[in-house]
Amino acid sequence: MCGLLTFVSAHGRASACRDGLAEALESIHHRGPDETGVNVVDDDMIFGFKRLSIIDVEHSHQPLAYPPTGPEANRYVITFNGEIYNYVELREQLIREHGAEFATTGDTEVIVAAYHHWGPAAVSRLRGMFAFVIWDRAARKVFGARDPFGIKPFFHLVTSEGIFFASEKKSLLPFAASASAGDSGVDGANLSHYLTLQYVPEPGTLHQGIGRIGSGEYFSYTPGGPLTTSRYYQPEFRPTPTDHPEELYKRIRETLRESVRMHMRSDVPVGAFLSSGIDSTAVVALAREFNPNILTFTVGSNVEGYSEVDVAQDSARHLGVTTIPTYIGPQDMMDALPKIVWHLDDPVADPALVPLYFVAKKAAEHVTVVLSGEGADEFFGGYTIYREPLSLAAVNGLPDPLQKGLRAVSKVIPQGVKGKSFLERGTTPIEERYYGNARMFTEEEKAELMRRYDPSVRYTDVTAPIYAEAAHLDDVTTMQYVDLYTWLRGDILVKADRMSMAHSLELRVPFLDKEVFDVAATVPVDLKLPPKTNETKYAMRRALEGVVPPAIVNRKKLGFPTPTRVWLRGEMYEWARDILTRSGAGHLLDLPYAVRLLDEHKQGNVDNSRKVWTVLIFCIWHAIFVERSLDPRITRNDSALLTKPAIGSVVS
Repeated sequence: MCGLLTFVSAHGRASACRDGLAEALESIHHRGPDETGVNVVDDDMIFGFKRLSIIDVEHSHQPLAYPPTGPEANRYVITFNGEIYNYVELREQLIREHGAEFATTGDTEVIVAAYHHWGPAAVSRLRGMFAFVIWDRAARKVFGARDPFGIKPFFHLVTSEGIFFASEKKSLLPFAASASAGDSGVDGANLSHYLTLQYVPEPGTLHQGIGRIGSGEYFSYTPGGPLTTSRYYQPEFRPTPTDHPEELYKRIRETLRESVRMHMRSDVPVGAFLSSGIDSTAVVALAREFNPNILTFTVGSNVEGYSEVDVAQDSARHLGVTTIPTYIGPQDMMDALPKIVWHLDDPVADPALVPLYFVAKKAAEHVTVVLSGEGADEFFGGYTIYREPLSLAAVNGLPDPLQKGLRAVSKVIPQGVKGKSFLERGTTPIEERYYGNARMFTEEEKAELMRRYDPSVRYTDVTAPIYAEAAHLDDVTTMQYVDLYTWLRGDILVKADRMSMAHSLELRVPFLDKEVFDVAATVPVDLKLPPKTNETKYAMRRALEGVVPPAIVNRKKLGFPTPTRVWLRGEMYEWARDILTRSGAGHLLDLPYAVRLLDEHKQGNVDNSRKVWTVLIFCIWHAIFVERSLDPRITRNDSALLTKPAIGSVVS
């Protein structure tokens, strides 16, 4: 695990950028405080890295050169962020089939050896989370890739001097023209998408010119040429009816058990997050089979209905493991938000990232790696909204003329009257009504909120290509597919990566495994969401009976809930109002409109908490990254781990 910052010079003048890159690298020190290195290779490349040592701690220093000996010694140089869980098996296969040599016992060398012997096809054999860059000194070409589901972040910036790759956007800002252009460098289309979705959708960012490598993509680049990308992995749902559901449940259980076992490979302590739901509880229950003494961590508040600590502690007792709770209050949230937003790079208006930040901070005091339950909902059908196509079937299955008539009726029904929303959604094609789990501001509301509202920018710009790929799927499975490419990458995995790495803690997600997906992809709709019950993830729940405590098997999802709704009416009201009234983002957003939303929320007549929170997070982001009026005070010393001296060049 590490943070990488790599520069490929278009003109063979990489060394001229070394000092600037070394300085920019310090902004991601939290991603790898164990070792630091900045190395110029052939004056074409600069490899910068920050290492968090997890596997082969004493060796596997980066950048790493390969092969270690022979006529092609040191031909390839790699820097890599992530973990390859099947590296042991791949290493043995490379030795057996190709006589491959290895100077280390870690996973980094396995990646570059696999590329040496198998070329780009090697990426499809990797089982894990990763973002890496390989420089081929003989061919003078760069090759790199990002993991299948986008667990690890991967940013890029193309300039006249060459191309930069980085684990976090902030390390690219010193080299980006948009970073010095103030508000003229803020991408208006992606700001509009953020206000709809509560995150900035890939592949863009809020800084013009800085983009992201897509999940399941690899790329190549020759100095002076274009960056070319190809998709090597595309998840394919293939719901398959079965007369033997018990066999399917067994496959789910055993595949997940094997994934957890592989995700526990580490040379440093591994713990786990534990909430009140089935996803994290399942991971803990399976992990303790391999380590009965695994430590678990949970978080809560003192607001009734917003804490999972009691349930998590009951689950821990049932499983015979220790759970360490941490509690947060409104002042904790207000104090931490500038740091949280700085770590995010782009705003994500999901309040759940705040408790995640604090539980990661607590976990980092005890372990270096944690397991978590992200991905189960997207894979197995866990969101309640996935039931919508089933509930709307009576309407959207009607002939078009009848649907048009019902649509007209819905328009004359007063707002708030029962049945209006049902008719509206039932007569609206899924491509227009579903764009992910979060729905912040409508187009009408954005027209009032945004100073530069552009009606031609719509959420369908993001979702239309995804719907085209899912045209052959049923509506429920289509929603899952859309979420894999939007909600999962834009919200769930961003907050998981940034909030854990903020504390130099590696977070692993056993559900987000290719082998687990291959099983999940076959689950038929009636075993994901049985029509006669309100259950979600039905097949997964049945598979885990006898593994997780009985009280958890059918428990509804909460997922580290945050009482922002309550606190914005009380302890956080004045704080929020002060941010909105003093923000320098008033020429982008109508902040008095946002203040009215906050005041309406405080009065208790409506719940505007999510909308207000979306604007608040953007205002904090704007103050940090555009106005530069807010200093989140992130320093090297924030890391709990000691910083070792920078290592010397590994390439002669």
